[in-house]
Amino acid sequence: MKVTVVGAGAVGASCAEYIAMKNFCSEVVLVDIKEGFAEGKAMDLMQTASLNGFDTKITGTTGDYSKTAGSHVAVITSGIPRKPGMTREELIGINAGIVKDVTANLVKHSPEVIIIVVSNPMDTMAYLVHKTSGLPKHKIIGMGGALDSARFKYRLAEALESPISDVDGMVIAAHSDTGMLPLLSKATRNGVPVTEFLDEEKQKYVIEETKVGGATLTKLLGTSAWYAPGAAVSVMVQAIACDQKKMIPCSLMLEGEYGQNDICLGVPAIIGANGVESIVNITLTADEQLKFAEAANAVREVNGDLKF
Repeated sequence: MKVTVVGAGAVGASCAEYIAMKNFCSEVVLVDIKEGFAEGKAMDLMQTASLNGFDTKITGTTGDYSKTAGSHVAVITSGIPRKPGMTREELIGINAGIVKDVTANLVKHSPEVIIIVVSNPMDTMAYLVHKTSGLPKHKIIGMGGALDSARFKYRLAEALESPISDVDGMVIAAHSDTGMLPLLSKATRNGVPVTEFLDEEKQKYVIEETKVGGATLTKLLGTSAWYAPGAAVSVMVQAIACDQKKMIPCSLMLEGEYGQNDICLGVPAIIGANGVESIVNITLTADEQLKFAEAANAVREVNGDLKF
């Protein structure tokens, strides 16, 4: 099992680190355009192998995609990070060109690859990969829902004053501050609806803090977060590598599901060796259906700025 991570910045390096530490694949290849950067990150990470007890080989390359040949999974983190005050949508002009070029290089050397898209605006970048890669739709996955759901569970545990292992919850729709849809109606603490524990004020707090989770961190850090995004990617890659058939919310091309067509949006899916094994259709409340449709409209507006 060979995994490529394109972009050796904070997010890409965190992806490589978490994947390597879980010890389920033979090699991780880091790619970056900055001379020596990926090679240096790979060497630094390899020097933790004996300390952290993993045998995964990590290598780095400056733009030589021939070294990614035969990759089973590739993760695209390339692009400029979001800066304070910048929305994900504002990133589209720069990041679309980068993602399109990276995708072409990956598919050239690994025609059977499964691609996980992290670059923002993520739903639109996933859509771009669908339109330009020639890969079947089950091999293209946007990461956002896995990360947003982790942030939702963090806020739920905080509000409940409970261990996070007690909590389950899911975020669907768009990977954006306004289009995110935390499914409070389905969130539970050990199987008991969280609405039985939290009053309306706390419920609203959890939802709103989840939706601005990325922006909150950007304001604090001065750049995008990296630990949780890296961990979210590693969960998805492991589900594919180990054929776990794990249900993970992620951004997928919809063809009638949830009343939407020709758009990538976050929905729950079974992730296994083939990438997307199936999309899970869940029943939404009338309010959730309305918000999902509103998120779709906003993503379509951003998609309209793409130039293939």
